[in-house]
Amino acid sequence: MILVTGGTGLVGSHLLYHLSLQNDTIRAVYRTKSSLENVKKVFSYYTSDESYFEKIEWFQADITDVPSMIPAFLGIQYVYHCAAFISFHPKDYRRMRKVNIHGTAIIVNLCIDSKIQKLCFVGSIASVGDAVKGELITEENEWNKELDNSGYSITKFGAEMEVWRASQEGVDVVIVNPGVILGSGFWNAGSGKLFSQVYKEFPFYTEGVTGFVAVQDVVKAMILLMNSTVINERFILVSENKSFKEIFFLIADAFGKKRPSKKIKPWQTSVFWRISSLFSFFSRKEPLLSKYSARSAHSVSEYSSEKIRKTLNFEFEKIRDTVKRVCQNYPKI
Repeated sequence: MILVTGGTGLVGSHLLYHLSLQNDTIRAVYRTKSSLENVKKVFSYYTSDESYFEKIEWFQADITDVPSMIPAFLGIQYVYHCAAFISFHPKDYRRMRKVNIHGTAIIVNLCIDSKIQKLCFVGSIASVGDAVKGELITEENEWNKELDNSGYSITKFGAEMEVWRASQEGVDVVIVNPGVILGSGFWNAGSGKLFSQVYKEFPFYTEGVTGFVAVQDVVKAMILLMNSTVINERFILVSENKSFKEIFFLIADAFGKKRPSKKIKPWQTSVFWRISSLFSFFSRKEPLLSKYSARSAHSVSEYSSEKIRKTLNFEFEKIRDTVKRVCQNYPKI
């Protein structure tokens, strides 16, 4: 039996659909019943047959609460740990530590105690180290704790260390480190905001570069790795390295909307995130831009997925095709 944590998130919900195509029995952890509607919506992008959703055994629990999680592991052989809290707001750091590090430690301990056969952890390129300027970033690049890392980066690295601990205590593990994940659903969170902003003809763009990947490719790689003999390895999952400008233009063209036309310079975002933080301090609302999101909007980080390509003979979908498909599913109003 398979257990999926974070089943109501972007990766988890798409993963559950693809797992439902197999004959395995699936148990998925959720926190609130309302979040299940998000999963049903994601399933609807694939099929109108509700029997796939009904195959899943939903288990209400909190990954940071040991007593609620213990029963979830009864009869489980394989675990996909997708649950995480993503934020670049300093006020969320404690919560991120609790969910991303402490929560993962609980999952790892239960995997060890339950003698789980294999654990797949969804990490992030945020926990992969930088490369020498001009070189591609690979799995061999070590994360540097001495740098001014974001809270998200720190906690995802800490979570990954917990997973490696599992590998030292008898649990076979695989880790995937996706780039920015593009997929249908969750339009007001994560990368979904990119599509929502461009659809509303947001006029600004930056030229920072990072790795992008389709959510379908992420879950395909996860399932292939779990069904393979590959153990105790990590894999960067990036289809293409593109600038935010290129991504915004692809989205605008797919929507038939006006392309963003105003380039934002680093000094402008530097001023704006400070003003935004000040406003957030007094209003107690989340800032529109944080120090770290402002930095990533202009930084150039290019990644190599050569390891997964060679290991599994894996082929990624072109980002242009990913964007077109996601835009087709966007709820146009």
